[in-house]
Amino acid sequence: MKLISGYLLAVLVAYVSGAVFVSQGNIAAVSAMGFEITLGQRVDAMVHDVSNMYDIYLILIAIGLMIALPVAALIIRSFPDLRLIGYVSAGFITMIAIHVILKAVLGLSGIAPTRDVIGLIAQGLSGAMGGLVFHYMTGRSTQKEET
Repeated sequence: MKLISGYLLAVLVAYVSGAVFVSQGNIAAVSAMGFEITLGQRVDAMVHDVSNMYDIYLILIAIGLMIALPVAALIIRSFPDLRLIGYVSAGFITMIAIHVILKAVLGLSGIAPTRDVIGLIAQGLSGAMGGLVFHYMTGRSTQKEET
C-alpha cells in the first residue's frame, strides 16, 4: 500500500508543480513583452493550468514515473545508500525525458516554457519533487523495521 500511495502522491506532486512552473513560465514570457501581471492573474493562471492540463500532461507524468521509479528501485537494490538521490534523479530525468521525447517525436515543444533550458530544468525539478515524495512515502517508517 505504501508503494501505491507513494506513487500516486509522487505523480500528483510532479503534476501540480510542473503545471505551476508552466503557468509561471508563460507569465514570465508575457511580462517580458512589457505587460504587467497582477498576483491575482498569476494565481488564476496557476489554477487554470493545474485544473486543465490533466488530460494529457498528468497521464504522461504517470506513465513516465511508472517506468522510472521501478527502474530506480532496481538500481537502488545494488546501491541502497543512494536511495534518496536515486528516486530524486528518476523523477528529474522522467520530466526532462517527457519533453525531449515529445520534441523528438512531434517536432515541437508541447509546453512553451520547455523551449529554453530554464523551463526544461524547472520541469525536471517538478519531477525531482515527485521523486523526493516517493522516497519519503515508501521509506522505512521506524528503526525497528530495519533490524
